[in-house]
Amino acid sequence: MKTQHTKAEIQSVLESIPVAAVATSAGGGTRNRMMHFASDDDLNLYLATMKGDPKTVQITHHPSVSLLVYKGGDDINDSHEVEISGKAVIVKDRKERQRALELTAKRSPVVKHLVGAGNEGILDCIKVAPEVVKLRIFKEIVQGLPPTVLEYPENRTVVSDGEQLRTKARSWLMEIRMPFLTASIVPVLLGSAVAWEGTGMLHWGYFALTLIAAVLLHIGANVVNDYFDHVSGNDEANTEFVRPFSGGSRVIQSGLLSPLEVLTGGLLSFFLASLIGLYLTWARGPVVLALGVFGFVSGMFYTGRPFNWAGRGVGELLIGLNFGVLMTLGAYFVQTQQLSWVPVLASLPVALLITAVLWINEFPDYAADKAVGKKTLVVRLGRSRASVVYGALMVSAHLVILAGVIAERLPQATLLAFITLPLSLRAIAHARRHYDESFDLVPANALTVTSHLATGLLLTLAYAWEGFGQQVTAYVVILGLVFAASVAYMYLYIERQKNIFLGLKQAMD
Repeated sequence: MKTQHTKAEIQSVLESIPVAAVATSAGGGTRNRMMHFASDDDLNLYLATMKGDPKTVQITHHPSVSLLVYKGGDDINDSHEVEISGKAVIVKDRKERQRALELTAKRSPVVKHLVGAGNEGILDCIKVAPEVVKLRIFKEIVQGLPPTVLEYPENRTVVSDGEQLRTKARSWLMEIRMPFLTASIVPVLLGSAVAWEGTGMLHWGYFALTLIAAVLLHIGANVVNDYFDHVSGNDEANTEFVRPFSGGSRVIQSGLLSPLEVLTGGLLSFFLASLIGLYLTWARGPVVLALGVFGFVSGMFYTGRPFNWAGRGVGELLIGLNFGVLMTLGAYFVQTQQLSWVPVLASLPVALLITAVLWINEFPDYAADKAVGKKTLVVRLGRSRASVVYGALMVSAHLVILAGVIAERLPQATLLAFITLPLSLRAIAHARRHYDESFDLVPANALTVTSHLATGLLLTLAYAWEGFGQQVTAYVVILGLVFAASVAYMYLYIERQKNIFLGLKQAMD
């Protein structure tokens, strides 16, 4: 029997080949991709990829990894194959990360460029600690000799039930897109603040139930429509999506959740929202039921059959109505048990801005939507003309506030929302320049989301201030600080996402 090959020989093979096929767990299957790698003297492998990349996501959720390195030759008998199975972890230690990036930069042009440009912060550095390493040499295999096997039992770990549960929870947090649930939170806050300004009363229990029901409806719509976009082939066809602004959550495409799990989760969210809605209908009045049914039909069939609202070109209108006018009016009704034009007028800027959020996020999806027959208004107009409409939506949100104050239909304090006008103008200018370039459009996507959140919270703060008789009380200050922190969090979150994409584009140029 031939003597086993040494670790140094295996290391020599690894050093001679810059890329490996990397297989990661993805739901019930595996996903493979060629990636540049580097190794150290202990056969630890290092990979570097963009933060938020599907490989990082899959590794974070399922750390078991297998890599295959193949070294061919003029004579097939001299070909070598190294297979490494191990556990992947994100490198956190600053010194180890720096050393790993230096190693991978020698082999990967993208990593070299990003490190040289000082943009290594947008990279995740992944370490694969080997559990089993196998070296196969073709001429030995055909002779019936076994491969060389090195085992590292100290690196083996057993994934506990608790860790599997946490992994599944992380997948669901990705699916429901937590940071963007502000689209349903803002109108409920605004409608409740308008009710407080008019009556001086706030029923906190009803407020909490309204907020939870709105968020559940939002989650249900997001999740169910991820399922329908998968079934239609839209998400699979989408190669220009810009995470996290467009293209859905991608958890089905990454194999983190099965289509059945996604559909079931969406239906469960709708069911829970319906239970709360039925209680509020019993306690506050049938208007709640009417608004809830409209919201359910809009969300459930946004991309689903038989209605497919987005494909019929009315999706943008429904988003503006549901996440602007109707949620604000519903929150107001739950508090006052009355219908009024006051919350409707107050909600118009929010309705226009959330429509603009959807509108600009449809630009990167344009090619995929067009290919599968999802005829959104952006597809129908084309990106050039649609960018003009986008600008009109953004400007109109602020003009409505100004007109409302001049006509004495909105409190003067709502002029606070003009603080966000520079953000909107910057977004418009960016969209007009880069409407046909998905990566370059990212700042417009980010600015629109920030403008919507900040404007909605400033309007809410304005009505709360009016409710306190324009007195700067501790409650107003606390509310303002909470809102400012929320906007800061969202701004930092989307800035991080924006910088990742812009860094990637720079590396590709």
